[in-house]
Amino acid sequence: MEEKTILGIIPARYGSTRFPGKPLADIGGKPMIQRVYEQASRELKYVYVATDDERIKAAVTKYGGNVVMTSVDHQSGTDRCAEALTKIEAIENMTFHAVVNIQGDEPFISPKQIASVANCFNDHNTELATLVKPVRKTEDLFNPNKPKVVISKDKYALYFSRSPIPYFRGEDENNWVNKHTFYNHIGLYGYRADILMKITQLKTGTLESVESLEQLRWLENGYQIRIEETDEQAYGIDTPEDLENLLKSGLI
Repeated sequence: MEEKTILGIIPARYGSTRFPGKPLADIGGKPMIQRVYEQASRELKYVYVATDDERIKAAVTKYGGNVVMTSVDHQSGTDRCAEALTKIEAIENMTFHAVVNIQGDEPFISPKQIASVANCFNDHNTELATLVKPVRKTEDLFNPNKPKVVISKDKYALYFSRSPIPYFRGEDENNWVNKHTFYNHIGLYGYRADILMKITQLKTGTLESVESLEQLRWLENGYQIRIEETDEQAYGIDTPEDLENLLKSGLI
């Protein structure tokens, strides 16, 4: 499948409870959204920012990036991607086979990770795709803010949970990561274009309501999520403190 049929979309909201204006936060003289955009553009020919805020649109336009305005009412980045896809196909006068939803708060996201998700769609039957990373630390395994995944032998997601899964019966919890390979979910999604339009029409499911993980809605409705593994370090920025730590890390 030709690379040009893959569209990278970076959903970006200005409003954030923990970090208002996050996409415009300065990182080494560039707004965060620009750094994400540049990383994505190293792998994908077509990359757009999808936003609901004129300030973000102006920032993207200033550095020469592609941007589309979307509704302020979207509940998730997936919903924003669906609206953006329709608008971008009209702008580019072409159809895309798949969309990669790229987190707007990872300024150093690896192009290799983006490629891993995009390449899943070389198989025309792939509906959805995402990344996982082996858990190395006990605190990551038991951290509810780092969802876990169990995977089938043929590399599809069986279940996602904020709890450590599977439960290791008869073993001290401090030894779990040494006795079994657990996986954390990395929030980089790919959707076949027709599947993206279908999953955004689904009602919130029971499992999603309990765990607050939107991908459970897709599993609950019978969609398959292809899994690829990565061991690269991600640098997500959720709070001003995260940004401060990143700036002190020496990466800039």
